[in-house]
Amino acid sequence: MESVQSEKGNISIHTENIFPIIKKFLYSDHEIFLRELVSNAVDATQKLRQLASFGEFGGELGDLKVTVSLDEEAKTITISDNGLGMTADEIKKYINQIAFSGATDFLEKYKDKTDDKGQIIGHFGLGFYSAFMVAEKVEIVTKSYRDGSEGVRWICDGSTEFELTPAEHDERGTDIILHIAPDSEEFLNKDRLQGILNKYARFLPVPVEFDGEVVNNTTPIWIKAPSELTDEDYKNFYRELYPMGEEPLFWIHLNVDYPFNLTGILYFPRIKNELRFQREKIQLYSRQVFITDEVKDVVPDFLMMLHGVIDSPDIPLNVSRSFLQSDANVKKINGYITRKVADKLNDLFNADRKSFEEKFDDIGLFIKYGILSDDKFWEKAKNFVLLKNTEGQFATLDEYREKIQADQTDKNETLVLLYTSDRKQQDTYIASARRRGYDVLLMDNVIDSHFINALEQKLEKVHFQRVDADTVDKLIDKGLNNESVLSSDDQTKLKEVFEQVLDNKMLNVSVEAQPIDELPVTITVPEFMRRMKDMSALSGEQSFYGNLPNTYNVAVNANHPLIGKILAEADVDAQKALVKQIYDLALLSQNMLTGAELTAFVRRTVAGL
Repeated sequence: MESVQSEKGNISIHTENIFPIIKKFLYSDHEIFLRELVSNAVDATQKLRQLASFGEFGGELGDLKVTVSLDEEAKTITISDNGLGMTADEIKKYINQIAFSGATDFLEKYKDKTDDKGQIIGHFGLGFYSAFMVAEKVEIVTKSYRDGSEGVRWICDGSTEFELTPAEHDERGTDIILHIAPDSEEFLNKDRLQGILNKYARFLPVPVEFDGEVVNNTTPIWIKAPSELTDEDYKNFYRELYPMGEEPLFWIHLNVDYPFNLTGILYFPRIKNELRFQREKIQLYSRQVFITDEVKDVVPDFLMMLHGVIDSPDIPLNVSRSFLQSDANVKKINGYITRKVADKLNDLFNADRKSFEEKFDDIGLFIKYGILSDDKFWEKAKNFVLLKNTEGQFATLDEYREKIQADQTDKNETLVLLYTSDRKQQDTYIASARRRGYDVLLMDNVIDSHFINALEQKLEKVHFQRVDADTVDKLIDKGLNNESVLSSDDQTKLKEVFEQVLDNKMLNVSVEAQPIDELPVTITVPEFMRRMKDMSALSGEQSFYGNLPNTYNVAVNANHPLIGKILAEADVDAQKALVKQIYDLALLSQNMLTGAELTAFVRRTVAGL
């Protein structure tokens, strides 16, 4: 081996000074420096292990590990490994020529000797130069694994100039010594470094030691075969990821090696009826190196509420490894995850229907959102998505159609599915529907207004009506009409009285012949307008419908005894008081009577007793 010659020179780059660019623009977060340097150190140990397996290294591997050291007094952070190390020529090639990929070169040389390319994590080049985001001077002290190698020291102060000299370095491997700049002294804190390592090095495949302790789990369960794992293993790993989380409902173990490499575990959390996106994010890794928890391109949007880990070396990243880049593999992975989730849900449904129903209040949000956003998911989910009625009974779409077809088909042969979005507030209307023998679905999920629209588009001759969308005999219009005890003149007079007393242009008053056991006045909300307003409110966006004032239909029951009493009342003031009282009663049944109006209603009621 040639002796190391002292020399000074300029780093080969295509700009006068690349370091300000690296510091300001290349990396979005300066703490990334530790991920890059530790990943490179792990890379060096992994390469050495592979060389040994090829028979290209006959020495003792020893205890391969990476050590991170902090010297607060000297204001240095050192990342050490006992991996490959470098010769002077390799430093010139891999360090001085920025962006030359050592990992690429290594794989090219040994491409015919290994299929396990996934073990090569990072590379020197721009990753190494992330050190200059926090350091005013960087030293490399290294010794190659090659027989007869000498130690080498490389020093650079952040300019394009470097100095290369011989160095005393007894053992193979590399020390990266960062002399921390004054504006980055936040990193000279043990807790700060511990936090960064916990975030990025938590599952690296080589032991990483800091402050005398190994900080990582080198064999997380996602790299193991499902046959090796028990339910308790999966639950323990979930607790490791989310110490404060409730126990998950179930999980999916991802493991595919063609046409892309992907491993991971996705957990279904208990979420009930809340869109808690990003509460505890799915973590993306590349060969056990944490990359990001912003996985919206990799994971379908409707599964962003899941928890867990995805690890894939085939997900393209930008040069800083901080952001995903969209390509064909990302789309394939997205589709694969969708398919795996659908298959898992279908298996659970078929294997244990009762258990599936018990979980549906939690997983229904995933399934409904998936149906809204992914046609391929719908093709599978339509067989296991469940509808739940106010009695707590579940049915598939086909089962429910069969159940209500005889009673809830209107005159146009359209199946009408009645539902409530608030069982307590709409109880009067639910009771009226039940008296007619109708079944009422419970649709109180936050996305049910959108889900209802989707089902109407996907299913033939199906229409949803909320139980307060019209009077009970008009909810399912079978072309039948009740006879009125009032003449047409009396009905016209009654309409005029109500319009005069209520004096509200947003109320559409009608007089209808309803059963005697219905309320004297019923306030209903037009289905289309209410649904558009609900969807507008959920989207959080201003829309034409969202800005329209509320309008209500006021249906006066011509056959109710109290209505006859209003017509017969000669005292105009008494007649107005009675109209006001039964109208307020209708408001009360819709939970729409509040404040001073409610107080006045109570006083009138008490006074009349």
